[in-house]
Amino acid sequence: MKKFYVTTPIYYVNSEPHIGSAYTTIVADIIARYKRMNNFDVFFLTGTDEHGQKIMQSAKEKNISPQEWVDKLSNKFKNLWKDMEITNDDFIRTTDKKHEETVKNFVEKLKNKGDIYKGKYEGWYCIPCETFWNEDDIEKKDGKNYCPDCHRELKWVEEENYFFKLSKYNDALLKLYEENPNFVQPDFRRNEMYQILKSGLRDLSITRTTFDWGIPLRDDPEHVIYVWVDALINYISALGYSTDNDDKFKEYWPADLHLIGKEINRFHSIIWPAMLISAELPLPKQIFAHGWLTVNGEKISKSAGNAIEPRLLMDKYSKDAIRYYLLRDIQFGRDGDFSEDNLITRYNADLANDLSNLVHRTLSMANKYFEGKILKTNSYEDIDKRLHSIIDENCKKYYDLMDNYNFTQALESVWEIIRFSNKYIDLTEPWKLAKDPEKKERLSLVLYNLVDSFRIVSILISPIMPETAEKILFKIGLKNDHLNSKNTKIGILPDIEKVSIGEPIYQRIDIEKWNKVIIMKNKEEEVMEDNVISLIDFEDFSKVDLRVAKILEAEDVKKSKKLLKLQLDLGELGKRQIVAGIKQHYTPEELIGKKIIVVANLKPAKLMGIESNGMLLAAKNSEKLTILTVDRDIEPGLKVS
Repeated sequence: MKKFYVTTPIYYVNSEPHIGSAYTTIVADIIARYKRMNNFDVFFLTGTDEHGQKIMQSAKEKNISPQEWVDKLSNKFKNLWKDMEITNDDFIRTTDKKHEETVKNFVEKLKNKGDIYKGKYEGWYCIPCETFWNEDDIEKKDGKNYCPDCHRELKWVEEENYFFKLSKYNDALLKLYEENPNFVQPDFRRNEMYQILKSGLRDLSITRTTFDWGIPLRDDPEHVIYVWVDALINYISALGYSTDNDDKFKEYWPADLHLIGKEINRFHSIIWPAMLISAELPLPKQIFAHGWLTVNGEKISKSAGNAIEPRLLMDKYSKDAIRYYLLRDIQFGRDGDFSEDNLITRYNADLANDLSNLVHRTLSMANKYFEGKILKTNSYEDIDKRLHSIIDENCKKYYDLMDNYNFTQALESVWEIIRFSNKYIDLTEPWKLAKDPEKKERLSLVLYNLVDSFRIVSILISPIMPETAEKILFKIGLKNDHLNSKNTKIGILPDIEKVSIGEPIYQRIDIEKWNKVIIMKNKEEEVMEDNVISLIDFEDFSKVDLRVAKILEAEDVKKSKKLLKLQLDLGELGKRQIVAGIKQHYTPEELIGKKIIVVANLKPAKLMGIESNGMLLAAKNSEKLTILTVDRDIEPGLKVS
């Protein structure tokens, strides 16, 4: 039996899983199910990345041990994948003992090869990304250095490290890319990595001494192994590499497909293969770096209100609908946007109108005209041949597209079958055939062809929508073991004694009455939310610089229903501009001359593209908002204490 080993990245456990982190896992699950449907022996791996300075700092802030912290968050990922019915064969954690031993063995092998040496590192380090950056890569602003990925401020680090001779493998990697252009996909991601190789690699610092939450180097335990070196080795540690129980490694390595996000492409497509070449191990066959997922056009974050727990979406729309939408509307490999409005449109048009309607109409007619029986006859006409031709052509397209991870186009080929099957009903007019007793055999074949069509569709959609596929088969009395590529042949549907109609598989969503899951925060309203008061220590309060300010000018912010732009006098602190969400409660004219209280040391923010350097204080009840003013005529700039 042919083998297929597919992996997701192991997810960094410093935040809750959301629809973005679920995306890669869903795609990997679909690929695993598709390969099993094609009779491959599949090993599907996912897991969590649990070491590093950022984890240690987060645990310290929570006043718990790093192990307690990673146990808590790792279980959230593991339980979510279980609830989503992800069919992974193993779940690796970098705190597993088997992983720790494999990492130590692997690094020791590189050292014995002469590819690891001790030196001193000086450079810019991003703690959130756990990444060192070269001077040429970093972003510079206002005299400070920032990470080109997460845009947070970098820290200058000087420490004694062990280094991996990454530069030694520059030529070998260039040759790999030139001789195997499919090694990294999509092509534009491969080209990005190829350009890095063309510019030349530098040796990689692979240990840290400034913290201890990681795997210690075997012969120098004051050094812990760099989190990214540790993490990459999960793909072989899960298979038992360098242990007495390495049968899985011998059976499944090299991996057929590493699925990753584009932000970690360099680690997987340059550092990982160099490490494997050094260890004299086979390279993975392909690395696929997909794009980022946004939600309603916004980067996924708690502050934007769009870091939605996937269970909420799946409970609302079903697991299958979410899986379908992610593959149908988002071109795999490119950046994509998750829009709940677009999801509802797809749900109504594709799932309710097209697929569900085809199944329900056909079975209702079978029940009405033949008491639920589906029998094959020989009353063929040209329109039947056309239906069969469309099914055959699109099945071939589907398999070719799925093999190349062109999921959107593969689903389009399935919907070509569904759409023409619905048209076939209109062209054959079964309700007219039913009125003529001499057309009974013809009517029987028409219904047989329709059931045969959506039987084949159920097989094709089963990797993407497994529950839907099973529901369709149940309605026509077939078992789940029928969901195999060998059964996508036309005309092998057996006679059916009784179909089961039941409720439609998908029913239209009434948009007017529907409560959506994702309620995006209005950026104008965030101004008001900043005024919410919560209990703080005196030390925190002492950091807030409250000042008296006089409003010199006020004007509307065009295209905004809530914002006004104010010019303020803060005495010795000079003039300030702030943007406030008070338009519905004050006209610009009535504000000029008022002396108000503002937070003077708030970091600048942009609202509707306008910079705001401070925030006024206001109180609001259910009906109106009132800004806080002073009751005596005192000079602007005085500090409130």
